[in-house]
Amino acid sequence: MTKHVQDDKPPMTKEARAWMEEEAVAQEARYKDIVEEIDGIEEQRAEWIEEFLSLIQTRGFHVTGDMTRKVAKEEIPEKPNRPDAMRVIW
Repeated sequence: MTKHVQDDKPPMTKEARAWMEEEAVAQEARYKDIVEEIDGIEEQRAEWIEEFLSLIQTRGFHVTGDMTRKVAKEEIPEKPNRPDAMRVIW
């Protein structure tokens, strides 16, 4: 079997491990803040989505250059009936 460079990991130093743990904690805090902000504007996001769907059905969108295309109502997917249907961040 061939040995590849990526198969050998150098040992992680204590400083590097501590830095990784600090970064993980900081990322979790940022994630929590982002989720709270997104959840706080859920009604506004629903309005934005409805407006967008209306625009692409009436005015259409530019496919390329000056070519526009309207999206038929049948092409618009229905919103799923589940609690996390509007969830952005997983």
